[in-house]
Amino acid sequence: MINNSKTIIASAVLLSTLLFSNASLSAGFKADEDKKKESPSSWLNLSEQELKAVESYADEYKDYIYKTPTELTFVTETIKRVEKQGFKRLTEKSKLKPGARFYDVNRDRTISLIVMGKKDLVEGTRIVGAHIDSPRLELKGRPLYEKQKFAMFQTYIHGGIKTYQWVNIPLALVGRVDKKDGSVVNISMGFNDDEPILIVPDLAPHVDQANRKRTSRDVIKKEELDVIIASKPDFDKSIKQQVTDFLKNEYDISVEDFVSAELALIPATKPRDVGFDRSMIAAYGQDDKAAAIAAVKAISEQKTPEYTAIAYLVDNEEIGNKNNTGAGSTYLVDLLSGLLYNQKGSKYNDYLLRKVLRNTKVISADVNPGVNPTWSGVWELGNAPRLGNGVNLKLYGGGFNANSEYMAWTRNYLDNAKIKWQTSTYKGKASGGTIGSDLSDDNMEVIDFGIPVLSIHSPYAVSSKVDLYSLYQAMSVFYQQK
Repeated sequence: MINNSKTIIASAVLLSTLLFSNASLSAGFKADEDKKKESPSSWLNLSEQELKAVESYADEYKDYIYKTPTELTFVTETIKRVEKQGFKRLTEKSKLKPGARFYDVNRDRTISLIVMGKKDLVEGTRIVGAHIDSPRLELKGRPLYEKQKFAMFQTYIHGGIKTYQWVNIPLALVGRVDKKDGSVVNISMGFNDDEPILIVPDLAPHVDQANRKRTSRDVIKKEELDVIIASKPDFDKSIKQQVTDFLKNEYDISVEDFVSAELALIPATKPRDVGFDRSMIAAYGQDDKAAAIAAVKAISEQKTPEYTAIAYLVDNEEIGNKNNTGAGSTYLVDLLSGLLYNQKGSKYNDYLLRKVLRNTKVISADVNPGVNPTWSGVWELGNAPRLGNGVNLKLYGGGFNANSEYMAWTRNYLDNAKIKWQTSTYKGKASGGTIGSDLSDDNMEVIDFGIPVLSIHSPYAVSSKVDLYSLYQAMSVFYQQK
């Protein structure tokens, strides 16, 4: 009896232990599930089908961004793509019936895509704005010179860069030359494997002692970013003359034609997946083609929205929204004015145009520096955007924020669509701008948001695939809001 009692007691203890262990294990599983539900990471909230959609979008994105290194190439490539999706060039005689799809181009450097909505324009529109220029090197008006038996091109900078990042990397030459007779010569050299590239040579560590005390921004000075373009000698001609002859034979242009040219030096590297898990993309120009490409896809999928949907993809943000192709011009207001006049005819007046602007809601989309694991201390981490955590709402303070009611309206549709979002606020003093302030100057309701990116303004920035997909989803939902 005693032995049997001990056996019974031991069995009861073992059963109790097992039950407790199972209960703890179940509680652990439940805690893991709760964590999954509460996780800020967008990756953990995707179904298998959505994960496939993220990868599909990433593949399309890499192809698109590689073909569009400048604003000129972006406009040309985008026209090809949207025409296949039923968009037609806008004219004064276009019939603006609900669901009609148009594109409008400003001087080959800005493009707007339009899907007409059910509501009258006076009730406002839904605009996603982004810029399609990126930091780069450009050729000066008289760039060709010879030095130490090398032919060289002089350059200057478009946008803010760290100059030392642009040496010793393969550079492609791309752009256009406008000749006096009105003809245009398009140039693209260096992107294909069988084409030569250009390069800015750095000093070797064996001979750079005199430069080692330079500050980081002056390790390479702006005037030291000239590219080597030729070096083979000839008995009868200087290297400079050989380049002049090459330009004439290859492109039918003269050295004088560079004065009326827009030629950029662009990293010739292809977009690539990053990481063992292939969760990220490295590519040139993600500031801000990440947003522009998302806007094209989002608006292309709109059928007949409630409000007229517009993707406004603009030049020159990197130099302050200047010139007649930048967001500081009157182009967008002129476009809305033309659409309104088409609808109203003789009943058109400036008061109605002002109502269109007052009732319009805008996303000003642009990327943000994401938290860098090596230098995380430069962020205020409670308000810093992290790769993989979704779109970020920009809260810069100092009068730059969207008003609180528009911020709440934005949060509402993002939450209803289960799109992950985070906030972005700089720590202390930081720099950077968007097209948002120029659009809000016209009395439109504007919010700045985007996605976090590592190494912005470098030749090879890094984004998260899931953030790129989330940005496209957010824009698509925005266009559908009533």
